[in-house]
Amino acid sequence: MPAPLRVLVLGSGGREHALALALARDPQVVAVHVAPGNPGTAEVATNHAVDPLDGAAVSALAVRLGVDLVVVGPEAPLVAGVADAVRVRGIACFGPSAAAAQLEGSKAFAKDVMELAGVPTAASRLCRDADEVAAALDAFGPPYVVKDDGLAAGKGVVVTDDRDAALAHAAGCDRVVVEAYLDGPEVSLFAVTDGTTVRAMQPAQDFKRVGAGDTGPNTGGMGAYTPLPWAPADLVEDVTRRVLEPTVAEMARRGVPFSGLLYAGLALTSSGMRVVEFNARFGDPETQPLLARLETPLGGLLHAAATGRLADEPELVWSDASAVGVVLAAENYPGTPVTGGVLTGLAEAAADGALVVQAGTASGPDDDVVSSGGRVLTVVGTGPDLAAAREVAYAGIARIGLEGSFYRHDIAEEAAR
Repeated sequence: MPAPLRVLVLGSGGREHALALALARDPQVVAVHVAPGNPGTAEVATNHAVDPLDGAAVSALAVRLGVDLVVVGPEAPLVAGVADAVRVRGIACFGPSAAAAQLEGSKAFAKDVMELAGVPTAASRLCRDADEVAAALDAFGPPYVVKDDGLAAGKGVVVTDDRDAALAHAAGCDRVVVEAYLDGPEVSLFAVTDGTTVRAMQPAQDFKRVGAGDTGPNTGGMGAYTPLPWAPADLVEDVTRRVLEPTVAEMARRGVPFSGLLYAGLALTSSGMRVVEFNARFGDPETQPLLARLETPLGGLLHAAATGRLADEPELVWSDASAVGVVLAAENYPGTPVTGGVLTGLAEAAADGALVVQAGTASGPDDDVVSSGGRVLTVVGTGPDLAAAREVAYAGIARIGLEGSFYRHDIAEEAAR
């Protein structure tokens, strides 16, 4: 009989609510804590006030709670070294060290790792001033792709045919990576790793643009779905062999082993599969539909990765269902969002069979749930196929009221068709 697990999830967004829900379903997990959490996590776990970027405070909380595992949700605490602080206290942590988290924290670092690991990716240049940016834009031509070298909460990338807009974005960053444009659909592929063994998850696709038909500015993600009926049948095997395993091996060779969640953002181009970027944690909103389909108990899986025992774990098991997640965004997102509005219809959406995963929410007066961020929540629908899953998700989100809010109506529409 596996030993009981007490787990602390660090973060307060939709990804952390989805993780808490999945951990609560795991019979091995006897207690779930979330810090700082949101009203949604409070329904399945115990919330604790803490600064997620304060490694000393997080590790002290983990010791006080007597947890066996800390799961770091967001990227900023990872880059800040919170996982290192937890491990120093002798507690297993799912999430890479600060050094390994540079795979997400620095686009230039990631490109260097990819080059040495032989991972297929776009040609690129690291630019430190306006002259270097202008030269790189001219070398690669439009569409121009300019990426902030550091963390930017999923919104540090500009893809545009407007050279002036590309230059303006670069001017607002310290260093940027300018790279050749990659055509074709994008795919997200997550993998759990202990620094040696890799267990790839199923692919998902998210929708970054704010408007229907992939129009408007980039966001943190307006929705996602899984599986991908149009993707190559050998995609997971191919990416594991050519991307995930070589990257993990290269990180180990450098003396900075990567243990945690390795997220490969891919483009399936006319010239073949290419890596767009790496992230060092579960992606949001892909995590919500993915975990709705994962049948492997999550707590044991993440604990095995955090303790170097992933090779002992069986291959991941997935339901045959499809899952679609649709994000409800606050007025004016992705600009400065309007916050403080009261949410209605949450219980009604859940009663209709949808899974409501809260993100930018807070507790208001009279026990109301109010909006506190740009991406307020994700409604996940599951069904035997994408069309059925979409029907559940959209029926659920239609039940939810928030003044000025909006959502895309075309998430997974083309794939379902």
